[in-house]
Amino acid sequence: MKKYKWISLVLIALLTGCSSTSKITSSWKAPDIQVRKYNKIMVLALINEKDRTLQENMEKHMVGDLENLGYNAISSLQEYGPKAFDKMDENTAIGKLKNTGVDAVITIVLLDKRKERKYVPGTMYYSPYGFYYSRFWGYRSALYNRIYEPGYYVIDTKDFWESNVYDMPSQKLVYSVQTQSFDPGSSESLGHEYGRLIVKDMVKSDILTDQHTRVASNE
Repeated sequence: MKKYKWISLVLIALLTGCSSTSKITSSWKAPDIQVRKYNKIMVLALINEKDRTLQENMEKHMVGDLENLGYNAISSLQEYGPKAFDKMDENTAIGKLKNTGVDAVITIVLLDKRKERKYVPGTMYYSPYGFYYSRFWGYRSALYNRIYEPGYYVIDTKDFWESNVYDMPSQKLVYSVQTQSFDPGSSESLGHEYGRLIVKDMVKSDILTDQHTRVASNE
């Protein structure tokens, strides 16, 4: 029976690794906003983590997804460093961005992180009738283990994210999106999936567009 349980757990792990871990829970777009060609977009992640790995990966992957659309995008961490805007007032920080050509900012904020304890039953498989039902002892042994074999607890992690798009010339919020991420395998995989998900939704919401397609259509 332990053999079947082990196989089941392996299959579950494989299926979990291949499935999506992030989903959009809500999004908002300012009225009367049209797609525009930003000259330079800065991605800024605000994450209260001890190391910079998560911030680096979240910014890096979204920058890459924006570049794939044809936009000039930069990582705040790579361009300005971890303390570039510390102790600056609003006018100084905005002036610094404008002086370097940034006309849009996309923020990535980790709003909350929750851990939940979940019980997983001990037996997680089903066998066809003929496998053991035809003989009493096979039936009794299989059902005994199914009923009495102890389960175990796992800890699920849920991250709650928010991203906003700010138009720098007008200083206005033009787009906001909230997501949940479930047990990401690593900060690298989380950054990859999150950037792709959010950029895709921004295109769908007509905040951004595929610049390669636009150039081709104008030729």
